[in-house]
Amino acid sequence: MGLDIYAGTLTRYYSHNWKTVVQQWAEKNGYTFNRITPDGEPADDGEELSPAEVQAAVENWRDQILAAIAQPGQEPYAPWPEDNEKPYYTDKPDWDAFGAMLLVAACHTYGEPVPPTVEKNWDFGEHPLISRLASDEERVWSLFRGATWWLPLSDAFFFQAPLPTDDQAMIATLGGLRKELEKLNQLAWQADEDTILDWADTEGYPVDGTIGSDGQYSKADIPEHTQYDTQSLAKFAFSMFWRAMRFAEEQQVPILLDY
Repeated sequence: MGLDIYAGTLTRYYSHNWKTVVQQWAEKNGYTFNRITPDGEPADDGEELSPAEVQAAVENWRDQILAAIAQPGQEPYAPWPEDNEKPYYTDKPDWDAFGAMLLVAACHTYGEPVPPTVEKNWDFGEHPLISRLASDEERVWSLFRGATWWLPLSDAFFFQAPLPTDDQAMIATLGGLRKELEKLNQLAWQADEDTILDWADTEGYPVDGTIGSDGQYSKADIPEHTQYDTQSLAKFAFSMFWRAMRFAEEQQVPILLDY
C-alpha cells in the first residue's frame, strides 16, 4: 500500500471530500481511479454519514481528546476548527521515501555514513540504525515511534489513543513535528526554507515511464528501477512533511498519514 500525507480538517478526511495526488492526476488526464484494498477488492466506504454527522462525531472526539490530555492547573487546549470546506494539502511520499528520511535522520544522529542507495520496497523498520533510534530513550522522535497523526497543538508530546474510528494510533503534535523536522534539517542539510519547499518538485523517485501525446503510458527503453538515491528520496519526503507542517500551522488543522 502507498503512503499519502494529508493536512486538513478531519471532517473533510472522513467525509471523503478530498482527493489524493494520484486521484487528482487521474482526473486531470482523463483516467478513472479506484481505490483497491490489500486483498484486491475495491474499497467500500460502507454506510456513509452525512458531512454534518461526520463533523459532529469528529468534534466530539476532538473535545474528548483535548480534555484527556489537558495538563493539571493549566488552561485546556483550544479546539481547532472543524468543517467540510477548509482547504487541505496532500502529497504522496510513499514508504520508500519516508524510510529514506528516517534513515538519514538515524545516520546523522549516530554519526554514521548515509548509504548512497536504498532498495525498492525495502523494510526500513528492520534497519539497525532506524530500529536503534526508534527505541532510544534519550532521543524520542514521534516519527520513529509510529505516530500517524499530529494535532495542531504547539506543545511537543505524543500519546496513544483511539481515533474517531476506534482504531488505536500514536498521536503527536505539530509543535513536536516542527522540532523534529528542524532537528533533521540541522543535522543533515542546513537548508533554507525555499530550498526545502522546492525538494518535493526537484527530488524523489526516478521516472519509470513516460506519457505519450496519445495519453498512453510507456516504459520503452527505460530500465526498471530497483534502487533509489537515499538523499534524494529523503529530501523529497522531508519537503512534503515540511509543506504539510507549514500548511497545518497556518490553517490550524491536523496532519495524518493515509495508507
